[in-house]
Amino acid sequence: MAIKKKQKSTQNKFFAGLALGVIGFCLPLVFQFDGLSYAGHLALGIFLMAAVFWMFETLPIYSTSMLVIFLQITLLSQQGLIFSDATLPSTDLKPHAENTWKVPAGAVDGDKVYVLKDERNYTPTQVNVLERGEMVTIQSEAFDPETRLVADTRHKLVGYKPVSFAAFFGTLASPIIILFLGGFMLAGASVKYNLDKNLTNVLLKPFGQKPMFIILGLMLVTATLSAFMSNTATTAMMMTVAIPIAMQVSKEDKFRIMLALSIPIAANIGGMATPIGTPPNAIVIANLTQQGINIAFGTWVALMLPLVVLLLLLAWGTMRMFFPPTLESFKLTLQGSFEKSRPAIILYILFAVTVLLWFTEAQHGIPSAMIAFLPIAGLTVTSVMKQEDIRSLPWEVLWLVAGGIALGISMENTGLAMWLVSSINWEMFPQLLLLLVFGFVALMLSNFLSNTVTATLLIPLAVSMGTSGIGGEGFSLVITSLVIGSACNMAMLLPISTPPNAIAMSTGFIKTPDMVKVGIIIGLVGIIAALVLSQLYWPLIIN
Repeated sequence: MAIKKKQKSTQNKFFAGLALGVIGFCLPLVFQFDGLSYAGHLALGIFLMAAVFWMFETLPIYSTSMLVIFLQITLLSQQGLIFSDATLPSTDLKPHAENTWKVPAGAVDGDKVYVLKDERNYTPTQVNVLERGEMVTIQSEAFDPETRLVADTRHKLVGYKPVSFAAFFGTLASPIIILFLGGFMLAGASVKYNLDKNLTNVLLKPFGQKPMFIILGLMLVTATLSAFMSNTATTAMMMTVAIPIAMQVSKEDKFRIMLALSIPIAANIGGMATPIGTPPNAIVIANLTQQGINIAFGTWVALMLPLVVLLLLLAWGTMRMFFPPTLESFKLTLQGSFEKSRPAIILYILFAVTVLLWFTEAQHGIPSAMIAFLPIAGLTVTSVMKQEDIRSLPWEVLWLVAGGIALGISMENTGLAMWLVSSINWEMFPQLLLLLVFGFVALMLSNFLSNTVTATLLIPLAVSMGTSGIGGEGFSLVITSLVIGSACNMAMLLPISTPPNAIAMSTGFIKTPDMVKVGIIIGLVGIIAALVLSQLYWPLIIN
């Protein structure tokens, strides 16, 4: 009976998500929003559908990303169904007086006209409107009798210059994707040759027999590994260390809760430390790179490390307060030795060289994505990673990130992101309050959506605010993006918030209220800490 109820609940969730997703896609096609281009309406439909599908997990999240790219190449590319043969109707200027012209009413959008360069390209231009009617009198010193304007400002191409389908497909080979692939290759090889477990054994030994220091050791090791491996993979691996320890402890002892809870929390926090630690980091870097802002690997670590250390200590102290262990001492029995085979030694060398180059990127100038190709090529050429190993990599995560990058491209190119941010009077918010709003929204959304999806939705909005000037004179795109990215990674309130939380819940050692207690404190204090760093520390590194 319980199984049937669960199946019915799953089916209801699927159909609800499917219905809402379809409605979200169709809504902008039925209702017209002032100030948003036709292409922007299409992008908004894709955006709403993707948000619903990601929220309800109507489709696997990577499948939704694939669908996003498919819809973009079909509906928004130069070669797609809608814009492939579209041309802009043009009109000539009729001289009226000096620097004054008569044009049809359809050629004027408010106080703006579109100067036509060719069939597709135009330049939005502000004019002084002197008189309106069937023929509008405009004034501008930028025109001459040979100037042509777009005759119909409501034409589907106005407000959007369609890009080639290759721009959307190209996200699959984005430097950010390559950076993640390099991290996946190192992580996969580390698991194959037990480098992860052996490092854990070595790193935990100095923490002695006190339960609280064993927890601290587990958290530091987990956070360190999570900085270079996926949070989910790190949690799954570290649980193999924690569960045997927990099984030796009395069921009544809260030390069991701490063991199970410390690992996902440390994995989530540790992922913030490096650009490859978690997808939101990649989304931040990808969007900043598109604006010509490059953050080196070592610079990212310098920016985030204080926040990571603070949150780890905060989480450790919070768990100690809520779940004090009864045990006074516990002896760890860790076994294992580093492999000395040829493939393992090659892995050790490539791992060390890659990490060293990543950390010294600012000194040698080689982009981190280029460095990431060292383990990709090196581990395969030397047969450390074989065909079956490569097949087992989490390729679906790369599709997920690529879909997010592609969504950001269409949101920016169609003017959707700009339209969304301009609909709110952001100027009424002081800069610090603006950061707080962004951080809090990112934190809340990430607890119910994936942190990747949340970053995908919010970072392009911050980019539009920065490029449009809406954010105000003191607005910093880099700092705002860092606040959003870090807030997305602080979401650990519920089992559904992140895969590491779900893995920890599956052990049976913890309950949802246990996770909520710690998650609330980490999230709220973490946002405040990020705001403090954004004012006192990050500007020193960025500038």
